[in-house]
Amino acid sequence: MTDTTSQPIPERQKGNLFQQLELDLRLLGMIGAFVILCIGFNILTDGRFLTPRNIFNLTIQTVSVAIMACGMVFVIVNRHIDLSVGALLATTSAIMAVTQTQILPHTLGMGLGNPAIWLITLVVGLTAGTLIGAFQGWMVGYLSIPAFIVTLGGFLVWRNVAWYLTDGQTIGPLDSTFLVFGGTNGTLGETTSWLLAALAAALAIWGLWGARRAKAGHGFPVKPAWAEATLCAITAGAIFGFIWILNSYHIPKRRLERMFEARGETMPEGLEVGYGLPVSVLILITVAVVMTIIARRTRFGRYIFATGGNPDAAELSGINTRRLTVKIFALMGFLCALSAVIASARLSNHSNDIGTLDELRVIAAAVIGGTALSGGFGTIYGAILGALIMQALQSGMAMVGVDAPFQNIVVGTVLVLAVLIDIIYRKRVGAK
Repeated sequence: MTDTTSQPIPERQKGNLFQQLELDLRLLGMIGAFVILCIGFNILTDGRFLTPRNIFNLTIQTVSVAIMACGMVFVIVNRHIDLSVGALLATTSAIMAVTQTQILPHTLGMGLGNPAIWLITLVVGLTAGTLIGAFQGWMVGYLSIPAFIVTLGGFLVWRNVAWYLTDGQTIGPLDSTFLVFGGTNGTLGETTSWLLAALAAALAIWGLWGARRAKAGHGFPVKPAWAEATLCAITAGAIFGFIWILNSYHIPKRRLERMFEARGETMPEGLEVGYGLPVSVLILITVAVVMTIIARRTRFGRYIFATGGNPDAAELSGINTRRLTVKIFALMGFLCALSAVIASARLSNHSNDIGTLDELRVIAAAVIGGTALSGGFGTIYGAILGALIMQALQSGMAMVGVDAPFQNIVVGTVLVLAVLIDIIYRKRVGAK
């Protein structure tokens, strides 16, 4: 038996810096556009855009759209579209609001503040979203109705179902524990956030070096050691930098005093405490990791990309494309319900206009993130970055004082330009 442990690790042939680091040029372009966008708005707002407070608000405002964009990647990769995501978010939000404020306290006699209310509400909402998504997927997969028509009908149906469930009224206040899934109502604090950052950085570095060892073990060329170390340093720096910014946003003094008073304590003079990582952002990170694993490591994910690349070949190879469609839309429905939890918790109530125009934002985020409308290609991290770019664009224009109609004009223009750039990029890559 040949001893392979003494064999040198094959490294890639030298090229330019980007080739040796094996960086995705399209991803770098998106990051560059996001940085330019932030710097531009920071200049126009006299330094208010890149403050810890605004970055904190930007992250929590991005979460609900980013979670749905993760599901939209699978839908579009499979050559479908879902125009009902905003309406489905509204319906599941209404279901959960009615459940925790009317059904459980009054019908079932569970008193306000009962520790089981938030959990039952979550189960009801997530189940409802999954079933509605599966029903729409069944119509697309087994009845062969185009997804555009099914979800366009769903856009009209579920938006108005939400209205009838609440009689068009704002429902609140919501359960206090349920509100933890929102923005400032649920954060991890500075110490826990630093510990999670250290854990995340360690896992990221372990994953990068683990992938390197796996490639070398199978005889594939790998990046030079310095390039691998550079990527590890960049990744760890980004994680710790993000947490540092969130910890730099301090809880207002009066709110901090009330928190101490609620515990029967006196706040020390001059004490400053940062919010830390919001629970909603932690949920988004978890969704992103799970969805990425599904896309890259599971049979379900491989089937999605195979079917999107060539539906006829996928069906001939034995993939049950109808059942696959049901599963994809069920997952989309589940993520819409999860986004409804975060959106309503951030607002502290269910409002009649919740989720309005989220269809545009979610699809735009996925497409700007590099998901091909022709199917077969898309990334979870790209969709999240696309959602962040969309939210930064809207927030920046609002801070500058741009009217809402013109904001939508800009967003629509950016969406068309993103598709055009994607087409040009793929043609050039294909030509090479």
